[in-house]
Amino acid sequence: MSEKKMVEEDKIFALRREAERLEEDVTYSSKSHFNAANIWENTTYGLGIPSTILAALAGAALIKNYPEWASACAMFASLLTGLMTFLKPNERAVIHREVGGRFLTLRNDARFFREFELLQTERINELSDKLKELLTARNELNQKSPSIPRWAFLAARKGIEEGEATYKADKER
Repeated sequence: MSEKKMVEEDKIFALRREAERLEEDVTYSSKSHFNAANIWENTTYGLGIPSTILAALAGAALIKNYPEWASACAMFASLLTGLMTFLKPNERAVIHREVGGRFLTLRNDARFFREFELLQTERINELSDKLKELLTARNELNQKSPSIPRWAFLAARKGIEEGEATYKADKER
């Protein structure tokens, strides 16, 4: 084997390893953001539904002439509504879900690069540039993304280790 061929194989190997690291990183980021989105969605319902029910009960209590009950229900409803306004759980859920989707797209691009584009060894210089583009996209996404809560990351890691992010086709190898 020629020295040039060996150098090219070393480059391809290095590109593959870095693509694998990228794929792993964005898999964890994606799953973590989806976990965060889920908790914020649950928070939206956990605050919104009781607030709505309490507001309705306050109205019914007033009609039935129970002012103390009406006041208590109205107070708790306003507290829950205030928390929804302050925390903005729905907005946070949307942002985390959107960012999770972007990381998922990047994971798919990295996998395609690793599985298919790296087979085109005659394009070694272009392949290096393509990987740099993917890495830059990841870095920019990391900078623009909201912080991932620690619990969301830990849940993502647990799920990934249990195979939640692994395709059946990958398991069959």
